[in-house]
Amino acid sequence: MQGGTADPRRWWQTRTFVLVAALITAIPLLWPEIPPLVDLPGHMGRYRVQLDRHLYPWFADWYNFDWQLIGNLGVDLLIIPLRPIFGLELSVKLIVMAIPVLTVTGLLWIAREVHGRIPATALFALPLAYSYPFHFGFVNFALSMALALNAFAWWLRLARQGRFALRNIVFVPISCLIWVCHTYGWGTLGVLAFSAELIRQHDLARKPGDPWNRDFVRVWVVPWFRAGVQCLVLAFPMILMLMWRAESSSGQTADMFNWRAKARWVTMVLRDRWQLFDIASLGVLFLIGFRGIRDPNIGYSRNLALSALFLIAVYILLPRIIFGSAYADMRLAPYMLAIALIGLRPKPGLSIRGAAVVAAIGAAFFLVRTAGTTVSFLLYDRTYQRELAALDHLPVGARLVTFVGETCYNEWMMTRYQHFPGLALERRMAYANDQWSMPGGQLLTVRYRAAGRYAHDPSELVTDVQCPREWWRPIAWSLTHFPRDAFDYVWLIRPPAYDPRLEQGLEPVWRDGDSALFRVNHDVPPAELVPEDLPRPTKSLPF
Repeated sequence: MQGGTADPRRWWQTRTFVLVAALITAIPLLWPEIPPLVDLPGHMGRYRVQLDRHLYPWFADWYNFDWQLIGNLGVDLLIIPLRPIFGLELSVKLIVMAIPVLTVTGLLWIAREVHGRIPATALFALPLAYSYPFHFGFVNFALSMALALNAFAWWLRLARQGRFALRNIVFVPISCLIWVCHTYGWGTLGVLAFSAELIRQHDLARKPGDPWNRDFVRVWVVPWFRAGVQCLVLAFPMILMLMWRAESSSGQTADMFNWRAKARWVTMVLRDRWQLFDIASLGVLFLIGFRGIRDPNIGYSRNLALSALFLIAVYILLPRIIFGSAYADMRLAPYMLAIALIGLRPKPGLSIRGAAVVAAIGAAFFLVRTAGTTVSFLLYDRTYQRELAALDHLPVGARLVTFVGETCYNEWMMTRYQHFPGLALERRMAYANDQWSMPGGQLLTVRYRAAGRYAHDPSELVTDVQCPREWWRPIAWSLTHFPRDAFDYVWLIRPPAYDPRLEQGLEPVWRDGDSALFRVNHDVPPAELVPEDLPRPTKSLPF
């Protein structure tokens, strides 16, 4: 515990600070009309089909939408009661805004339960609410993780109060709800709860003053079994998981122990726009974590240190792809770092003034990162509004194929246009070829066979050349080979440079810089592709 119970709370330990910090976390999302998260526009297109497929009969020609119980339904379910009140886009925005807010409250609540008071060092973990997985638009995942953090804090609180019967009752439905939101949050809750119970059972079994190796089995072995028994109340979603995977055999699990990728994900936990700023911020977090090892005035809670070690072990063992869903291991990186940071606490040797200085630096770091994210989102919103102007010229229900410019290089700043076609589906009920088609992984699958290989993700991504180990097509190939009978409009979003000759049979409707909207003239054949249009082709990947 940080100080005695008679010590007055410092400003960073009050409920007012927690409330203010949570509200500050929402600021970056206040202005953008569409939260600029990579995958979110694609999800919004799916929500439109989910909610209004009875109003637009052509949706049935393009997509299958089948309700089923899967561990990936967080926003998909919340949008149902909210849409009649706020409309689709505002409802999505409000839900997305709640995710970093809940992440901050969960982290601070856990710190309060473990340490007795919020330690000054916990403030450095708050910017991780805007981690790379959140920027990527994994909204169901991020929501489930935010809920899992708050649920874990309540798990600790009920244990501290000795209310185990109540905990056993309420955490059966809580674990199921978090699993339905996203399987990952439920799994993380289980890891955190087990590690906390393991420490508690060990402390109950060990008598003060006994040497560490006395009565080894009772003190060190039996607690593992007892902790597992206590966590059985969280196991019911395992039945739901087995039912889900039994009904869906698709989706590979692959790419184990990709050490280079795992190391890269750790360096990207704060990845947004400015690489130097983001890497320097990560350096600050590592420096604070290192102080817990080297500084005699700061140490780690055994409880959260073990939780962080368990999460690190899970991160190491997780493959990159699980059931066809990519970036499985990457998603955990910011959370294992956040748990390690809130596990730090001042030792009795640190003065109140020293703790206040640490808290002031942590608060300044949090505010600087929040300001950077706010500016970044404002800039993204400006580019979003520029591209969305094309939709004013697109008729409702258009058969639209979209090509979004991409490069073979993993630039630090992502354009966040990768699933922009989903907004054509959401706003104009037009076809979007960016939808994921993973039976059992999403409620929506694509059925528009006339579109051929341009029916779903990643057919919307185009490059100047064929990128190694990627399925993205060169822009020249896509413009000349997409099935013109299947589409009436073509939307180019920041495409790579191409020969204007390839626009043969495409009549411009709207242009802004490199971006353009074309109407397909079905009476004019596409341009003939010549070798010069495909520089440095690669045969390793089919088109």
